[in-house]
Amino acid sequence: MKISIIIPSFNNLKHLKNVYLSIQKHEPEAEVILLDDGSTDGTWEWIQEQNCIKFRSEERVGHTILYDKGIEMATNAIVGILHADMIVGPNYSKNLIKHLKPQTVVCATRIEPPLHPEGKEKIIRDFGMDFDTLNVESFEEFVRDLQVVEGETTKGMFAPWILYKEDFQAIGGHDPLFAPFPYEDSDIFQRWILAGYELVQSRDAFVYHLTCRGHRWSEQVGKDDEYYKDVSKRAARNYLRKWGSWIANDEFQYPIIRPKYNIAYVLKNSTLSLVDLLEPWCDRLYIDDEMQVITPHYVEREQLNT
Repeated sequence: MKISIIIPSFNNLKHLKNVYLSIQKHEPEAEVILLDDGSTDGTWEWIQEQNCIKFRSEERVGHTILYDKGIEMATNAIVGILHADMIVGPNYSKNLIKHLKPQTVVCATRIEPPLHPEGKEKIIRDFGMDFDTLNVESFEEFVRDLQVVEGETTKGMFAPWILYKEDFQAIGGHDPLFAPFPYEDSDIFQRWILAGYELVQSRDAFVYHLTCRGHRWSEQVGKDDEYYKDVSKRAARNYLRKWGSWIANDEFQYPIIRPKYNIAYVLKNSTLSLVDLLEPWCDRLYIDDEMQVITPHYVEREQLNT
């Protein structure tokens, strides 16, 4: 069964070349869909030279939107996403598809350099800290050794994942409330669970993930850029408004869905900073603001941020 692989990218050409090369090597029959998110580093010019399905957004809209656009363009029944800062290992799609059924989402296992805390859903192993220091041969050898034990799975969910295109569209895709990013992934994971989908992690399908290079660490590894900080804050507030609590996962990164309660606060002698703190956590705010000092300013600011 053939798979369509969707990869959005913003000013990430050096990483994008690596992931594309790894797909050509290990998934030559895959349909690749490359989406340029308004890049200025030559990404679109390079994409035009490749044998793939292509799309360009003239301005940056974020991967929340472009994942869905790419899946819409896919011609295969099975679709999956990759981050531009990943490379795939041997037998990647084979070891994902063998677990795939209708209303099932199957994710791969990430191998990452020691940049983030350890977790049972991934493997920490240093095969290079950046696009130009990747030890691809050692990564591939390591993957082949791990694949001696085939078929093992756990319950967890993180990119990269695959599912049937019709199942992705049936759920309504990613919520544009979180565009350009982040937290669109945690939102759709929970919606998949609530819709009765099964989440499966294949423990013998691997990617090497450099982490955060696609949208967060654009200038220096480990340093969040200002654009990421701004959109992340807005997306976090929208996540709280929608779900009523913050993201929670078990030790394998399987989402924990908490009940959402209807909560109202009554604020006396309120300040704008207090409204800013409490509003995302509740359904109603009652404020003593007869002189309309706080409310109009807050509403205007939030409208500007949407």
